[in-house]
Amino acid sequence: MPDTTRSNPEADLAFLRSVISGGGPHPHMGMGVAYLAGGLLYGFECLFHVGQILGWIRWSALPSLIFVAAITVVMIAVLVWVARMDRQFAKPGPIVARTMNAAFTATGMVNLAVIIIFGVGSARDQDFAVWLYYPAMVFALQAAAWWVAWCLRRKVWMLATAIGGWATAVALGVLVREPLAYLAVCTAALFGLFAAPGWIMLRASLEARRIA
Repeated sequence: MPDTTRSNPEADLAFLRSVISGGGPHPHMGMGVAYLAGGLLYGFECLFHVGQILGWIRWSALPSLIFVAAITVVMIAVLVWVARMDRQFAKPGPIVARTMNAAFTATGMVNLAVIIIFGVGSARDQDFAVWLYYPAMVFALQAAAWWVAWCLRRKVWMLATAIGGWATAVALGVLVREPLAYLAVCTAALFGLFAAPGWIMLRASLEARRIA
């Protein structure tokens, strides 16, 4: 009678692979959806503002406000849907995936503090340019999180995202008094550093789901 309690090399390798990759057929699916949606939604919002500056879009204040508010409402709806979707899937593995999730969660916590800091400062000083430093900080924090991800996973696209986020943060900080250039950099970064990584993560998750 065979000894079923003894592991074999194939089983050990499969276990180690699941620990490193995050475990389960849905690694980082929710994060991928959130990044993809955020990059696309806010990227198109930036394009909208570029059109306003160039005179291509001549909406009055109320329709413009409704459009911008709708972007945020849709994003919140996506985040709620992602949170509910994540509950249906297996939890990530105990090492690399948990570390990555912790890094991005910590980044989100700091982002909330930064919103309050720059929002209050902008209102107090009556200077909208102060608020424009907030997106620069977001990209700097994202760069740090993606650097952690690259150190753990060694994916080239993660390193590129980290470097791109750092460069974007510096560029936005320098261009706060140049609206058109600022929006151009922000638009490219949202599509390239949020939507693109989101699509990569989502595609990998869907592929893992198909194989499983």
